[in-house]
Amino acid sequence: MQTIEDESRARRRARAIASDVSVYNEDKITEGIEHDNLFELLEEELEEGRALFEESVTPEIYAKNLYWRAVIDIIVRSKPHIRSTLW
Repeated sequence: MQTIEDESRARRRARAIASDVSVYNEDKITEGIEHDNLFELLEEELEEGRALFEESVTPEIYAKNLYWRAVIDIIVRSKPHIRSTLW
C-alpha cells in the first residue's frame, strides 16, 4: 500500500479504521461507555487500528492525531443514547 501524504485521505483512512472497530465491537463499546472503561476494554482493538493507521501515513500526518480524533468522533460521540456518567 502506498503511504498516504494527503491529510484529507488520511482523515478518511482514520475514520474507516475507527468505523471497523465500532462495527465489530458494539457490545464492548456499550459496556465500556456504561462503565467508563471504554479504552481499557478496547485496548487491543484500538492499538491494532492505531498501528495500521501509523504504517499507512507519513510521520507528519500521523503526528496530527487524526486516528484518535476519529476514534472519539465515531466510537464515543456517536453513542449519546448509551447511559453513562460521561454525559
